[in-house]
Amino acid sequence: MDSDALPVLAAYLLVVGLLGLYGLHRLLIVGLYRRHRDRPPAPLSPGALPVVTVQLPVYNEPAVVERLVDAACALDWPAERLEIQVLDDSDDGSTARAEVAAARGRARGVDVRVLRRPERVGYKAGALAYGLAGARGELLAVFDADFVPRPDFLRRTVPYFDGFGPGAAGVGMVQARWGHLNEGQNLLTRLAAVLLDGHFVVEHTARHRSGRFFNFNGTAGIWRRACVEDAGGWQHDTLTEDLDLSYRAQLRGWRFVFLRDEVVPAELPADLRAYKLQQHRWAKGTMQTARKLLPVLLAARLPAAVRLEALAHLGSNLAYPLVLVMALLMPPAIAARGHGELLPALVLDLPVFLLSTASIAWFYGLAERDAWPEGWRARLWRIPLAMALGIGMAVNQSRAVFEGLFGRDRTFRRTPKRGDGGVRGAGAARAERPPLDGTTVIELGLAAYYALAAALAVERGLWASLPFLLLFGLGFAFVGLGSLAPAAALRRAGAGG
Repeated sequence: MDSDALPVLAAYLLVVGLLGLYGLHRLLIVGLYRRHRDRPPAPLSPGALPVVTVQLPVYNEPAVVERLVDAACALDWPAERLEIQVLDDSDDGSTARAEVAAARGRARGVDVRVLRRPERVGYKAGALAYGLAGARGELLAVFDADFVPRPDFLRRTVPYFDGFGPGAAGVGMVQARWGHLNEGQNLLTRLAAVLLDGHFVVEHTARHRSGRFFNFNGTAGIWRRACVEDAGGWQHDTLTEDLDLSYRAQLRGWRFVFLRDEVVPAELPADLRAYKLQQHRWAKGTMQTARKLLPVLLAARLPAAVRLEALAHLGSNLAYPLVLVMALLMPPAIAARGHGELLPALVLDLPVFLLSTASIAWFYGLAERDAWPEGWRARLWRIPLAMALGIGMAVNQSRAVFEGLFGRDRTFRRTPKRGDGGVRGAGAARAERPPLDGTTVIELGLAAYYALAAALAVERGLWASLPFLLLFGLGFAFVGLGSLAPAAALRRAGAGG
């Protein structure tokens, strides 16, 4: 081995070691999940049915707003104890559609109003705060525009709160799991469903049932009004107002409940540019929240296990810059090994496989088995491709991490929705497709880089390294090329799954 290659190998091993820590944390989450998954929370019977305000924050959603309002108006709850606020900031035709659906609800005796703010300050957080000021509910249910709650949603979730009235405290938020309305639309939606299943089924369940902090996901959940107010209300100094409020509330001592088996279906982004926009916003907002709350978290009197898990949760996106550095270092590290020696392959590749690849595959395999007990085996082919998608997102997400840590921009860029997939919905989504940016060029460059590296590995007989090279190359090619292609091409690619 050339001595000039030692710095590259040392840097590569350092990055592998740091990513190994993330792999160990993933194994910890899997262990917590396996230990606690058969201990579901029990309803607490709050007594008399509370008044519920359903808040529907909407901004330019012509393809889905009527469906949303109709679903909210169909909730099974006494009319005198149900209030629906359509918090509409739209500047297109969405408001007229919302008014039509609201009029249908009022004709059936539902208290539903379309509310418009004088100024759109604070994006979604500002809209929720505006609605809260005039709400009459003790509980606040929130649904984003692309969600469709079942009529019995309130009947199945409200019992997990523990009493109301003066001095009541305890459970501050109940979160349901996200389902997938358009999972079969194309290859991207199939893979995104796997990633979300892992987050909700395994991560949320493990954190909740083991007594760690977890977060409201911005929608498909219910807040106790007293909890929101006690924690300082909705604030718009981060892009993830849901995560921010969740941590502030739990630091104040409020308990949260996650219902793994209560599923609210929603729309998955079917276009890679829209998906990158959504994931960028979430990662950037998470780092903004970490920057804001880590000093408070470190100073809080919490059990060590709770504090460490919260640190791992808020810092989880820091893995993306490490993946990107690893992507740059892996081919030269492989080239420095010579011609197929077994020992270097075991030293450099086996830890990556065991701590990263294997732990992630186990994590998502558990999620698919428990989320889809009837047909989970038929979904396993998606897991390696979902892992490749995660790798391919490293450029986009690394940029989000650094913007969240060091930037000041808090502009909220919404994810376009397609609705029923008809002409109107698809046209609206095409008109709003986010523009291409420099990350796509870098992703395509990395795809070419890995194609050359794979050819070199074959030429040198480095067969142990080839699966990793192909996984990285596939991920960057899928994300880069998918950012150029219309959603119809992805639909054709996933038609058989």
